[in-house]
Amino acid sequence: MGPQRHWQSRGRGRRDRLGVDGFLIALLLVFALATGGRDQRMVAQWASALHRSPALLVVAALSACLSAGAMAWVGAEFAALLPRRAAQMLVAFALAVAAIELALPVRLTSPQEPTRSLGALFVVLLARQVGDGARFAVFALSAWTVVPLTAGLGGALGGAAAVTLGWSVGSASLARWPLTKLRWGLAACLAVAALFVGLDARFAAA
Repeated sequence: MGPQRHWQSRGRGRRDRLGVDGFLIALLLVFALATGGRDQRMVAQWASALHRSPALLVVAALSACLSAGAMAWVGAEFAALLPRRAAQMLVAFALAVAAIELALPVRLTSPQEPTRSLGALFVVLLARQVGDGARFAVFALSAWTVVPLTAGLGGALGGAAAVTLGWSVGSASLARWPLTKLRWGLAACLAVAALFVGLDARFAAA
């Protein structure tokens, strides 16, 4: 029983470390990836049109939390169904998709008559966030750590911070920031990470 308990303790310790790493990486990465993203710019536009309604901020933060939680759960479920090397290739694919999404230009049209229906804004924002670059990063981290709770929590906080930033500064101020160059740089970093993760999965010892 002694050796068995020792290995169980080591397994729990490794899982705990992965959970903490997944939380911190998801928090920072999602905030960085969502900065300048379509959801942040949409919230900034709506905030300017609706005079920074506190209810809008609540809706935006709730949407960020739900989308991150959903992608974290999906990532963990996929990883649990696949062998370790296949799950690692899934992480590489998710990182590559996030890189492509970040490299694409963000174009938004300013609504002439912005809706004041918080329910409609929530649906539009949630549909935009699910599957964007930031949430694909949550998917990848959850699949890597197989700890969806911490990856989802970090992603939720990072996404909520990003939309809060957009809500607080408004669309006019956000438009003056060099967000396109930032997103290109992040896209390049994710593409390199996807390449290394994919190569490691391809050539790792079986």
